[in-house]
Amino acid sequence: MQLGIEPTIHPQVEHRNCRFGAYTEIGTMSFLENTVLDDYSYCGQFCFFQNAEIGKFSNIAAAVRVGPTRHPTDRPTQHHFTYRRTLYGFDDRDDEDFFSWRTDQTAWIGHDTWLGHGAIIMPGVTVGTGCVIGAGAVVTRDIPAYAIAVGVPARVVKERFPERVATALQEIAWWNWPHHLIKSRLPAFTGSAESFVEQYAGSREGG
Repeated sequence: MQLGIEPTIHPQVEHRNCRFGAYTEIGTMSFLENTVLDDYSYCGQFCFFQNAEIGKFSNIAAAVRVGPTRHPTDRPTQHHFTYRRTLYGFDDRDDEDFFSWRTDQTAWIGHDTWLGHGAIIMPGVTVGTGCVIGAGAVVTRDIPAYAIAVGVPARVVKERFPERVATALQEIAWWNWPHHLIKSRLPAFTGSAESFVEQYAGSREGG
């Protein structure tokens, strides 16, 4: 199998109101709603994304949950009969204001991120570019770029690179390079981040 401009969507995937970029792949038995999965990003099997913006080159393992929808904890009951009213014959219209509020709680996943198996990213949270989120972590607050976060709730335990390297990578923004340029510079991606930064810092090519 080779990925291409059209997204690769494996069997038994359900998606609603989504946009998929080039060279994307969605694992079997996944569900996506109100989600953008940008170029070169992929997810494994059994993933569940709602109200999510996912950047380029994101690596998402199996059984990851992004943007689990919230129940109305401020109401007398949390049950969804208060907003899925037609389901129970309580009204001829559902609570569209509540559904709109849910949709607005967008989870943002940056470029070149890695979300480990079974991780949960809560609504409205930003996972910065270059982050690693450990398997089984529950991310309840923003994680800065190029940090490694693990645990429940997730906490930053390490920075991937020194600040100067992380800053330079974001300025280079290689994820915006065109396909042919990434292909021609493939050897540079297999070396160290430091050597990559030394080679391309300040370069405007492809950016």
